[in-house]
Amino acid sequence: MSNQKKRNFQIEAFKHRVVVDPKYAERTWKIIEHAIHEIYNHNASGLSFEELYRNAYNMVLHKFGDKLYSGLVTTMSAHLKEISKSIQVAQGALFLEELNRKWNDHNKALQMIRDILMYMDRTYIPNTRKTPVHELGLNLWRDYIIHSGKIQSRLLSTLLELVHKERTGEVIDRGLMRNIIKMLMDLGSSVYQEDFEKPFLEVSAEFYKVESQKFIECCDCGDYLKKAEIRLNEEIERVAHYLDVKSEAKITNVVEKEMIANHMTRLVQMENSGLVNMLLNDKYEDLGKMYNLFKRVPNGLSMIRDVMTSHLRETGRQLVTDVESSKDPVEFVQRLLDERDKYDKIICQAFSNSKTFQNALNSSFEYFINLNSRSPEFISLFVDDKLRKGLKGVTEEDVEIILDKVMMLFRYLREKDVFEKYYKQHLAKRLLLGKTVCDDAERSLIVKLKTECGYQFTSKLEGMFTDMKTSEDTMQGFYANHPELADGPTLVVQVLTTGSWPTQPTITCNLPTEMATLCEKFRSHYLGTHTGRRLSWQTNMGTADIKATFGKGQKHELNVSTYQMCVLMLFNNSDMLSYKEIEQATEIPTSDLKRCLQSMACVKGKNVLRKEPMSKDIGTDDAFFVNDKFTSKFYKVKIGTVVAQKESEPEKLETRQRVEEDRKPQIEAAVVRIMKSRRVLDHNNVIAEVTKQLQSRFLANPTEIKKRIESLIEREFLERDSADRKVYRYLA
Repeated sequence: MSNQKKRNFQIEAFKHRVVVDPKYAERTWKIIEHAIHEIYNHNASGLSFEELYRNAYNMVLHKFGDKLYSGLVTTMSAHLKEISKSIQVAQGALFLEELNRKWNDHNKALQMIRDILMYMDRTYIPNTRKTPVHELGLNLWRDYIIHSGKIQSRLLSTLLELVHKERTGEVIDRGLMRNIIKMLMDLGSSVYQEDFEKPFLEVSAEFYKVESQKFIECCDCGDYLKKAEIRLNEEIERVAHYLDVKSEAKITNVVEKEMIANHMTRLVQMENSGLVNMLLNDKYEDLGKMYNLFKRVPNGLSMIRDVMTSHLRETGRQLVTDVESSKDPVEFVQRLLDERDKYDKIICQAFSNSKTFQNALNSSFEYFINLNSRSPEFISLFVDDKLRKGLKGVTEEDVEIILDKVMMLFRYLREKDVFEKYYKQHLAKRLLLGKTVCDDAERSLIVKLKTECGYQFTSKLEGMFTDMKTSEDTMQGFYANHPELADGPTLVVQVLTTGSWPTQPTITCNLPTEMATLCEKFRSHYLGTHTGRRLSWQTNMGTADIKATFGKGQKHELNVSTYQMCVLMLFNNSDMLSYKEIEQATEIPTSDLKRCLQSMACVKGKNVLRKEPMSKDIGTDDAFFVNDKFTSKFYKVKIGTVVAQKESEPEKLETRQRVEEDRKPQIEAAVVRIMKSRRVLDHNNVIAEVTKQLQSRFLANPTEIKKRIESLIEREFLERDSADRKVYRYLA
């Protein structure tokens, strides 16, 4: 046992020489050839595939692979020639059905033949680099059937005719189409492309070229776009049903080019139905179709954007330069907001909220809103109107929406400092006259302005609110220290910090004796509790409530301005006063006095005075009486002052001059900041840097910047370079 364990076994090759029958190869091939005939003749059920496989295996093993392969090619070719004839004789609709049936038969036969010749496929074919059996079968089908002279052109024309029928509304056998197209794809992408796809695209281009021309002559823009969209969707659906998925991009490109790209300009500019008409009439559906179709073609969206921008700029320009619209600032701003809402809705609903279109909208608004130099004033007047009366009964959310819209317009302004000037004036009047309907809304807007422009922009506005609160506390202290004043006239004083409030000229006015005494007591109290301060009375900004008794004993409480109170109190001692007597007694400035008298003598329903002679305007020779016949259904009667909502030309000029003066130190500060960090800089770069730094507040004028630089050179903050006069140096 031990000796056996140690013995090594060796296996040697079989040395007996096998003698092959010379007729073996021919005889074996005949068996396989017969089997191939039987397979093609649908008699495969009686065949032994195991035996056939072994025969083919032995032929390859005995180096008869060449004979087996060439025999296969010859046999299959002979069968395919016969198949080709049977397909050719098929007439009409039977042609494709016969082709499809024979193709399915060929595929089944090919599968069986490949199973029989599997060993040849695995060994002989890779070694000799010949075409594998399945691929060979496809190539032979392509050459003898698809590329047969009598089948190739007939197949193409039949397929294209079926596509045309389907395009013109007829129903076709899509399943059969899918099978035939899949056959072409199975034969290789080049067969599908050359034998079908390329001609299909050419015919399609011609079809859509003719159809688009017909449509554009008889349809309006909206209808044309609907038809183009339907055609595009039909082609995408066609690809999904029976074409190669890679054909989708190619056929959609054809439709896009022929139906959209080639007619873009005409569609957009179509009279009474083109893009401008759609924008004017809010045709969201048509605009959406145009957007979705045009975005598929090069420069399509840029064309829509450019036409929209050009139309919007022209509409906006007409709106802001319209003399009639400028007469009512609130209406002016409301129309701007309505225009903005309109285009926001269009961009959101029709243009997929596209950033490109949003930017075009913003640049258009910025362009035309600054064409009117009074836009900052009008926006402030709009805010003033809303915060005085326009927000009564409005929910907090709606208030925020209105304020956000105002802020949006504010962002477009290049002269934000002009808006600030007017806003400060209007806010001052609202606070002092107690006209604001919502303190929260006032503060919310200031927070928004602060977020947008920084603390510097709103610090004085916040100071105004602080003064109002401090004044309340001051008045409580005053009456606490003077309990004896409780029975007399009540005085309410707002103490305003000079720097925080809009600068007002100090106008003296002779107050009635009772009020003058009270004011003097307040001055003593205030200066006694605050050291180092000065008080100057702004009588032009005050109001008063006075009780009046008219002819038939009718009593009313009149809410009037301080000036009106001074005038009315004079009539306690006189029945008739001339204009000159009133002017002399009150010392109210002429323009203010005329407005004051006009509002009390010439406004129906508020005419507590009457004048002779009767006229709409106040003359220096007029005489005034208490109107004994004055009646009102209200006990409290508010008598406003006749005043233009907008500034007069001189006031406008004065405001503009104040704005220009305020800009000078800001420009100088910017120049110094830039030069301090750069030390040496040429003139053009200084201008560019200053403009950039100040653009969040206003658009600096290069001429004014140059003047400020000259001023800084004179004051020795800067100097010119000795070698180049256009270069500045900073002097530490």
